[in-house]
Amino acid sequence: MADLEELEGRVARLERAVAEVQQDAAAARVLAGAADRDVSGFREELRAHTRTLNALRETQIEQGRQLSDQGRQLDELQQQVQEGFSTLNTGMAQIVALLRPEQDGD
Repeated sequence: MADLEELEGRVARLERAVAEVQQDAAAARVLAGAADRDVSGFREELRAHTRTLNALRETQIEQGRQLSDQGRQLDELQQQVQEGFSTLNTGMAQIVALLRPEQDGD
């Protein structure tokens, strides 16, 4: 009889242990599901950030091209302005020379 009581006690302990293991497994499944959703959310957010950064990169490349083009245009404009002032200075010098009275050696 002692063996039967011992066996019943061991079975009862095993049943409790199995119940605890089942509860732990169920809790682990819940946690794993939540972790999977979290990871999926983080991945989607990372993809969104990556798309944003790529769009920003494209914008910066385009703005860099525009700045380069505008720099070239400014250089051309500066050259034209300098040429215009040179022409103006030459014309003014000619006008001044014409307005000065000629000196005949008096």
